[in-house]
Amino acid sequence: MPTDARAPSAPLPASILSQGPNLIVSIHTALDDEQLTRLQHDLLERVGRDRSRGILIDVAALDVLDSFAANTLAELAYMAQLRGARTVVVGISPEVAMTLVRLGVRIPLTQTALDLEEGLEWLAT
Repeated sequence: MPTDARAPSAPLPASILSQGPNLIVSIHTALDDEQLTRLQHDLLERVGRDRSRGILIDVAALDVLDSFAANTLAELAYMAQLRGARTVVVGISPEVAMTLVRLGVRIPLTQTALDLEEGLEWLAT
């Protein structure tokens, strides 16, 4: 019996919810590189399918955000912008912010906000 090389993917430890014209993404735990890439793909699909105008990514549960994750978020923001949606990242802890700065990681084209409320306000402008 032939087997399909593509095994079903395990659910991502992140949730994607629609709220009006925006997608709200809550990342519950650190994602590996494959999961980050899958999240990026899933979000871009949803932007087109739901005709979303904004993406809010909540990283408050993360105590680590490595350079690959930061670059993946930056790429996502750029790709979403090309599809007509703006991106805001919220909930970056002081420790994560300090680590990103010390490592010289930049997240261009991505707006940041302190919390969910501030992020939604920014997307509404």
